[in-house]
Amino acid sequence: MNPELDRLQPYPFARLAQLKQGVTPPTGLEHIALSIGEPKHRPPHFVVEALISHTHGLANYPLTKGSDTLREAIAQWTTRRFALRRPLDAQQQVIPVNGTREALFAFAQAVVAREPGALVLMPNPFYQIYEGAALLAGAEPYFLPTTAETGHLPDLEAVPADVWRRCQLFYLCTPGNPTGAVAPLAYLKRLIALADEHDFVIAGDECYSELYFDEACPPPGLLQACAELGRDDYARCVVFHSLSKRSNLPGMRSGFVAGDAQVLEKFLLYRTYHGCAMPPPVQAASQMAWGDEAHVLANRDLYRRKFQAVIELLAPVLPVSWPDAGFYLWVDARGSDTEFARELFAQQNITTLPGSYLSREVNGVNPGAGRVRMALVAELDECVEAAQRIRRFLS
Repeated sequence: MNPELDRLQPYPFARLAQLKQGVTPPTGLEHIALSIGEPKHRPPHFVVEALISHTHGLANYPLTKGSDTLREAIAQWTTRRFALRRPLDAQQQVIPVNGTREALFAFAQAVVAREPGALVLMPNPFYQIYEGAALLAGAEPYFLPTTAETGHLPDLEAVPADVWRRCQLFYLCTPGNPTGAVAPLAYLKRLIALADEHDFVIAGDECYSELYFDEACPPPGLLQACAELGRDDYARCVVFHSLSKRSNLPGMRSGFVAGDAQVLEKFLLYRTYHGCAMPPPVQAASQMAWGDEAHVLANRDLYRRKFQAVIELLAPVLPVSWPDAGFYLWVDARGSDTEFARELFAQQNITTLPGSYLSREVNGVNPGAGRVRMALVAELDECVEAAQRIRRFLS
């Protein structure tokens, strides 16, 4: 067996299940899950219908690189959304993937050279796929704390020169999970300059990019920063996008990667052997989803209303504030995050995720400790009910 498998740590939700063992919540209260970032809004009807109407495509093997029409739809969306100076080359700079989770993991397996001392840098707290991907690619994860003091982004200037020298891949999540922090264009340009200087690849996890609150200020993206720098080849830069959050289609497992054609050429070779082509009906439905913005606008409005209502209810009892983007509240638990989560479940039948489960301790400090992640993914009424119960719990 691959010995690196023994280095994988329990997933946060396995640890959460252990935390809740032996606890019996009040039977008179319906359970409310704020722990898992699974969108609960209704999927777009026209996308579901497209999926159903194209089931005849199951009679054919799909191409690993996807259909021409899907790649073109993705290229057009990305070009529009991030104001690219030159349209993406749908043939060379776009690959459909079965959701960003599998792609983020597979990307490290293709990109990392198995050299002694190889590092994969990532934010801390982080999406645990980054860590597992680094370990199974034969590299060591290097955790960069994202705290209030760093603006909830990795402090690029605090990274030692030797670490940059050994870095082969940098995972950046913007908007961030769990913090919701958005990296500004100046930050992205600085990271690109560092990638040029030290020869590493940037994996821009942007799957929350379409969930924001100010319609006049959408979160910028890594390719957008490249375009402003005049880098239409997007050298060393690859972004990851998904329909799961944008279009409420987590079960469809549909996303894409885009950017540096030379990197994607090798990634496509890896995927050809990996055998993870997107089924034809999913490709047809995905093409429809990327071509429509009306349902995305409506989706953002639902989240905006939920955050407004929940923050108004919690502000008198918790130091809460609007995130830059995304659908998480990254809440100061005013003490132990695990005790907060366990007691909230015990008293109010609400499940939240301790922040320490999303982080790794480095030099004796866990940057997620003392916070809990609350995913406002349920419908408005349920989120309001959860906020009212949390207020009672704290009062």
